[in-house]
Amino acid sequence: MSTSQVSVDRATPNSSAGPDRLELEKPTEFPEGGTRAWMVVLGAFCVSFSTFGYMNAFGVYQDYYTEHFLSNETSSSISWIGSVQVCFLFSGSLIGGPLFDRYGASIIHIPAIAIVLSVMMTSLCKKYYQFMLAQGVLGGIASGMLFAPVMTCVSHYFHNRRAAALGVTVSGSSIGGVIFPIALSKMLRNESLGFGWSVRIVGFIILFMVLIAMITVRERLPPRYGKILLPAAFTRAPYTLVTLGISFMMWGLFTPFFYLPQYAQSYGMDSQLSSYLLSILNATSVFGRILPGMVADKIGRFNILIINSLCTGILLLCWIAITSNASIIVFAGLYGFFSGGIVSLMSPCIAQVTPSPDQIGTHLGMSMAIIGLAGLTGTPICGALLERYGTYTQAAVFSGVVMLFGVVLVTVARFYLRAKLLEIV
Repeated sequence: MSTSQVSVDRATPNSSAGPDRLELEKPTEFPEGGTRAWMVVLGAFCVSFSTFGYMNAFGVYQDYYTEHFLSNETSSSISWIGSVQVCFLFSGSLIGGPLFDRYGASIIHIPAIAIVLSVMMTSLCKKYYQFMLAQGVLGGIASGMLFAPVMTCVSHYFHNRRAAALGVTVSGSSIGGVIFPIALSKMLRNESLGFGWSVRIVGFIILFMVLIAMITVRERLPPRYGKILLPAAFTRAPYTLVTLGISFMMWGLFTPFFYLPQYAQSYGMDSQLSSYLLSILNATSVFGRILPGMVADKIGRFNILIINSLCTGILLLCWIAITSNASIIVFAGLYGFFSGGIVSLMSPCIAQVTPSPDQIGTHLGMSMAIIGLAGLTGTPICGALLERYGTYTQAAVFSGVVMLFGVVLVTVARFYLRAKLLEIV
């Protein structure tokens, strides 16, 4: 393999000392492209489309459940279904990440089948506990055991272009977030299809996508033996700070995904137009996940994550002043763009503070498990605030404040790695 075909990652210590002030990944060669690498990206894109992308449509489910099957449940109770799904997507990575490091890409086959089963079982549900088990628990666990392995696999093939490659990967979730809400909204309004067949059609789409992933995702590095988990990672300040920082960001990130359609309807937007808000949000998120990744590889992944999350926090605080149809649509577009960068850059930043490429899956899995707790509680807290106060102000302020606190923690992690303000980190 020629030097033009690989990149070499070299640890460069900061002159101000300290083992935390390092580019932590050990020197190794990365293909940085080629047919095999981009086929892995394709498979990972399909997984992102089928996991995160499908979850981005939960706002449509929330509206439908409120009006039909679960009309006696509170908004906060219904949001727990989506929150459990998000939680297990992240915390399931605690299993999927280490298993990938140890056994390779074959471990995605069982969760790929399980996620299709989850959607098909959801199509048969009528009661709250059934939706919780099929959509929340099974769907979330299957998604988590798919998501971390494919993100890790992409990281094995790219270093200098990692943020861009992972940006393309997670743009699948945005494209899924455009397609699934529109498709579900239209099908659910079609009386000849009904709820059952509307959801089953979604299940067949996901089946096609995960089959592509099962064929194309292949590991590059040999298995890592030894401890399954690496708790000593939390003794390194940058890793702990970035994990906690992203957790606080995730605490507030999903509020518009769950409540923006309802918020818009409360200010007079008709239900059909409000159902497109999630698609608008996810459409701009496609660019928000790809473009920041491309820029981040040039000027620093931490630097761009901080900028994106700062803008996201400000938008959340501004949400309470937005009431007209036009301004809500603009908010959806801007929020999709800036929040998309958070999702695309969190994995590259965690990988950047991992000592060795063959430990990325384990480190990513441990971080995602903690992030999952935030995903579990964030939107139900906002739902409870909405139920208590009857307005969205408190939920928006809570989401904005925790987002900005996450920015502070990630900024501290960034300065642990590089003390100078204008350095690439």
